Amino acid sequence: MRCPLCERPLPSGPTVDLHHPLPRSLGGTDTVPMHRICHRALHASFTARELAGFGTDWARLRARPEIEAFVRWVARRPPEFWDGSRTSRRLRAR
Repeated sequence: MRCPLCERPLPSGPTVDLHHPLPRSLGGTDTVPMHRICHRALHASFTARELAGFGTDWARLRARPEIEAFVRWVARRPPEFWDGSRTSRRLRAR
């Protein structure tokens, strides 16, 4: 199985999270497994409403400059890699 965002293999264990493509706060129930670092990068870059607009369009998400840079960076890391992601300046300014 592969992470839908970075497309690296998903290991078993604590570095895998379940992501709601339609956020729970907006009524979403379906989940997709992905690396914890990828999951945190999504939520650090976008609001729940913005993520709802992307849904499961992973190609569109990867095309966003902030995610494109993240995917290039994380591709050089092992699948088990974890580093705390910070909230983007854009989201912190809200």
